[in-house]
Amino acid sequence: MSRTYFMSIGGKNVKGAGTFDVVNPANGLVIGQAPDASKEQLDEAVKSAREAFPGWAATSLDKRRVILGKIADVIEANIDELKRLLTTEQGKPYAEAEWEVGGSALWFRGTAALDLPETVNEDTEERYSVTRRVPIGVVGAIAPWNFPIILACWKVAPALLAGNTVILKPSPFTPLSTLRMGELLQEVLPPGVLNVVTGGDNLGPWMSAHPDIDKISFTGSTATGRKVMESASANLKRLTLELGGNDPAIVLPDVDVEKVVPELFWAAFRNSGQICVAAKRMYIHEDIYEAVAKGMAGYAKRVSMGDGSQQGVELGPVQNALQFDRVKDLMQSAKDADLQFLVGGDIDEDAAGYFVPVTIVDNPPDDSRVVTEEAFGPVLPLLRFSDLDEVIRRANDSDYGLGASIWTGNPEKAAEMSALLQCGTVWINEIQHVTPFAAFAGHKQSGIGVENGHDGLLEYTNAQTMTIKR
Repeated sequence: MSRTYFMSIGGKNVKGAGTFDVVNPANGLVIGQAPDASKEQLDEAVKSAREAFPGWAATSLDKRRVILGKIADVIEANIDELKRLLTTEQGKPYAEAEWEVGGSALWFRGTAALDLPETVNEDTEERYSVTRRVPIGVVGAIAPWNFPIILACWKVAPALLAGNTVILKPSPFTPLSTLRMGELLQEVLPPGVLNVVTGGDNLGPWMSAHPDIDKISFTGSTATGRKVMESASANLKRLTLELGGNDPAIVLPDVDVEKVVPELFWAAFRNSGQICVAAKRMYIHEDIYEAVAKGMAGYAKRVSMGDGSQQGVELGPVQNALQFDRVKDLMQSAKDADLQFLVGGDIDEDAAGYFVPVTIVDNPPDDSRVVTEEAFGPVLPLLRFSDLDEVIRRANDSDYGLGASIWTGNPEKAAEMSALLQCGTVWINEIQHVTPFAAFAGHKQSGIGVENGHDGLLEYTNAQTMTIKR
C-alpha cells in the first residue's frame, strides 16, 4: 500500500481530489488507493485531449503506426509488473494475467497494421469525388473489470490510430494496472493524447454527458449501456457499446466426448466465468448428455481454485462483492426452484475472498433464472436437446446476441447452422478466439457498433466526402 498511483492528464502524473480503496478479491484486503477524480479534473483531462487533438490528427498515419508499436514495446517491457498488479486487483491467475498483458501489446501491433480506406466515387472529366475517413475528436473509453487492460486496449488502439485523443476510465474495481500503464505510456505519447482518469460512480456519467467528449466506447452491462446511451444523446455522441451476453454452446452428438469435455469446461469457466463470451447456456444432445455431464462434473473437481498469485491455481475469485452477491443470489434461486446440481452450489461464507465454486446445474427449465440470466460467474446450466430446429430456436430465445459456439465432428454442417444463430460471432470447435483483424459485435441487446477489425477501426472515424468540380 506504500505506492502512490497517479492519473495521467496532459502527459503528467496527477493526484486525485480524493482517493478510494482497491481490494484484492482473493482475500478482501485493501491493496492500495486509487485517485478519485473531481469533475474539474475530468474537465482538465478533456481540455488537454481537446488541445492535443489537432496535432495528433495531423500526424501522419504511418507515424501513428510507429507510435502504436512503441506502446506495444513499453507494455511488453513491463509485463511482469503489470501482470502481478493485475492479478492482485482482479484475482485471475498469473498465467492468465500474463496472457492479458502480452495480448494487449499484440493488440496495439495488430491494430497498427490496419488501414483507413479512401473510396473514389467518381473520377470523370466533370468531377472528382472521394470519401475518406477522418477522426471524430475526443473519445471517452470506459473499460470493465473482467479484462481491464486488454479491453481498454481494444478501445485505445483504434482510437489513436484513427487520429483521436482519448480519456480512458478503468473500472473502480480494477484501476491500478491501467493507471500504471498510463504512467508508462507518457514517455511515448504526446501530452494529452492519452489521459487516464479514475473515480467512483459519478465519473462514468460525467463522461457520457460531457459536451466536449465526442464519442463514448463502453464495455459493461446492458443495463448500464442503456444509461450511457441516454446521457450521451444530449449532444448526439457517437457510441460503441459492447454489452452483456448469454452465449449458447451447442454440443452435437458426433463429438469425441473425452476430447471435448475439457474444452467445454474452459469455454464456460475460464476467468471464473467472467467473460462476455463465455459459454453460459450449454445445450447437449440427448444421446451424449449423460456422458458429457458426468465428464464436466468430474473435470470440475480436479481444477484448482484459489488466490491467483499462488502456484498451480487455475481459477480465481469473483472480482468484487457486488458481483459475488449477484452470483450467490442466482445460485439461491436455483436452490429455491429445487434444481439439481451436478457439482458445486454451496459457498463457504467463512472463507476470505469472493470465491464461488464451479457450479453446474443439471437440465433446468428454460425459463429458470440460471438459464435466462447472464451469471458472469462460475455457474453453468447444462440443457438437453433432441433436434437441430429445437436447439436453434432455444439458443435464439434470448434478448442477448453476443456470441455462440457449436461443437461437432462435422464443421461444414455447423457452418450452415451458424447462419441461423442470432449473434455477432459464432465459433465452431473453439470459443473466445478474437483478433485485432476480425469484427466483434453484439446483436440485439448485446450492443451497438463494432470493435476490432476494419469495421471496428471505422467506428472511431467519420466519413467525409470531398468533391472537385473540374
